[in-house]
Amino acid sequence: MTAPPTSPSGSRPLGLTPSQTVGPFLHLGLPWADGPYVVPEGTPGAVWIRGTVVDGAGEPVPDAIVETWQADPDGRFAHPDDPRGARQPTVEGFRGFGRCPTDAQGRFEILTVKPGPLPAPEGGVEAPHVNVSVLARGLLDRLVTRIYFPDEAEANAADPVLNAIEESRRGTLIARAEDGGYRFDIRMQGENESVFFAV
Repeated sequence: MTAPPTSPSGSRPLGLTPSQTVGPFLHLGLPWADGPYVVPEGTPGAVWIRGTVVDGAGEPVPDAIVETWQADPDGRFAHPDDPRGARQPTVEGFRGFGRCPTDAQGRFEILTVKPGPLPAPEGGVEAPHVNVSVLARGLLDRLVTRIYFPDEAEANAADPVLNAIEESRRGTLIARAEDGGYRFDIRMQGENESVFFAV
């Protein structure tokens, strides 16, 4: 077992660096041109997930970053942390990760394919969902939520994560069908605040 690092004088152990809010560089350094494309345009079955990030007063957040991470339609990740083993996705060009900055009206959009169900850590099955992180000026840490799909009512009803949330708040995690895709708005705080997870 190694000893904790100490100060330069060696007199006391060093603690964690305190968190600080994200500055305006966030919107300059993190986005990239094809960030919103989890799959290439023209991919069979591709859908847009569009939404708006708003603050507690309902005002748009124009400088947030929305990141998504998800399984492929077979419920698998092309990543070594998949407990079943990494596997190449069956959808050509699928990368599982998306990143989109919000615009002046707080809007974001991600082009993706619906993920498949996943095995739950404690047994059972999790409904198809997309993991979402929100970074924005004024946040000490990212906010983490999930997008569930309205056309998966049976799977959603059996999902252990959704079932662990107060019933009146579950709707903040379920997208709405809109224009052949889905709409998922994120409210940072206040009335109808989105459910966020401590991870």
